[in-house]
Amino acid sequence: MNWTVVQRILGLLLMIFSLTMLPPIAFSIYYDDHSWLPFVEGFGLTVAAGFFCWLPVHRSRKDLRLRDGFLVVAAFWTVLGTFGAAPLYFSDALSLSFTDAVFESMSGLTTTGATVLTGLDELPLSILYYRQQLQWLGGMGIIVLAVAVLPMLGVGGMQLYRAETPGPVKDTKLTPRITETAKALWYVYLAFTITCMVGYRIAGMGWFDALCHAFSTVAIGGFSTHDMSIAHFDSASIDLIAVFFMFVAGINFSLHFFAWRYVSIKHYFQDQEFRAYSIILIVLSTVVIASLYLYRGFADPFDTFLDGLFQSVSIATTTGFTTENFAIWPAALPALLIFASFIGGSAGSTAGGIKVIRWLLVYKQGVREIARLVHPSAEIPVKLGNKAVPSRVVEAVWGFFSVYIIVFGLMLLAMMSTGLDQVTAFSAVAATLNNLGPGLGGVASGFMDLTDAAKWISVAGMLLGRLEIFTLLVLITPTFWRT
Repeated sequence: MNWTVVQRILGLLLMIFSLTMLPPIAFSIYYDDHSWLPFVEGFGLTVAAGFFCWLPVHRSRKDLRLRDGFLVVAAFWTVLGTFGAAPLYFSDALSLSFTDAVFESMSGLTTTGATVLTGLDELPLSILYYRQQLQWLGGMGIIVLAVAVLPMLGVGGMQLYRAETPGPVKDTKLTPRITETAKALWYVYLAFTITCMVGYRIAGMGWFDALCHAFSTVAIGGFSTHDMSIAHFDSASIDLIAVFFMFVAGINFSLHFFAWRYVSIKHYFQDQEFRAYSIILIVLSTVVIASLYLYRGFADPFDTFLDGLFQSVSIATTTGFTTENFAIWPAALPALLIFASFIGGSAGSTAGGIKVIRWLLVYKQGVREIARLVHPSAEIPVKLGNKAVPSRVVEAVWGFFSVYIIVFGLMLLAMMSTGLDQVTAFSAVAATLNNLGPGLGGVASGFMDLTDAAKWISVAGMLLGRLEIFTLLVLITPTFWRT
């Protein structure tokens, strides 16, 4: 393990991250909300910690190996989430405990969207902006951004990219150079953010709300500047714009990149994961809308349609925006929506969940096993399109499912041991491990009533979900530390 190079990179990344606390200062001064001091304190603390971490080893020029990349990614997300909590902890307007500040910061950076805050409409705009900015930075992954910057500082980035990029196939690059790949992803990400912001503004949001909600929509985060979330605006146009961009953000960003580069949308329809993703959302929305019509009747047909569509897309893509309290919907609808979050979005998107590609591979594997019962001696490959999927990838998918179930079960028991009932514990684990945000029962309106122990379990779940479990669990295996 190259400890010096790991320490050097962490120091550099912390100093870079400290710069993200400067924009809220400008917002505070512009809106005169008198909340700039916590961000100055947070900036000073973060840049100092990064500098003193970097200074003793700044001359180290060793190569970064794959295992070093895993350690940097895991350590940096943990450290970043902790230091990102500094302005929230120092703010007199919030009066948060250390646990609550870290929870809110980690929820933002992992794009979970769970919150311990109430009274958002009365908070200083600089703090509201900072929460949204955390989600936007975490959406594509702060490490991917760093990959584009680190080569200028003398640090290679391929190992970080492989450790950060979600999905079962991690070595696919959009461009020959990893730096160009990271830049390409961010260009697409930025373009969608700007387009979403303009759409919200045209639909009736003010510029501040449009910017903040564009951040959390494209990042599939779910934080809002209002307690009522998107319902605050009571606008069908805003709801439909949110639905569109939540759907788009849940698609593999490499498809967006190819569509932009080749000025063609045929790549979308040729991709099996995209087709499966679209079908899942269509079927889920149809079931939810039909069920709402069954229970509500047809007094307000368009409102019912929009409520069902919005909640289906928002929860299934793990965004977490709401226009209604779906937890009080009748019959099995709340549970159905929570289960949909286990699927999540596409690999290579900003969504959480297990990812559509893994469920697709498991389905195809199941179909193959049924065929083998009829033809025991046949060699039947698992295919995506016309290409056979390597057995190593199929094995990795099954391994992920197995570990996911075990981790979920252990976290569920841990949550229940803090005194939570089964429904609250189950949905709290699902909401954090899937990076969803809203839950059922005692966490339907937020996580503020949980004990500190339950909140730290939730923080662990957010990190495991954001880094897709293996990136963290690999650090506790003897093999990782064996030279």
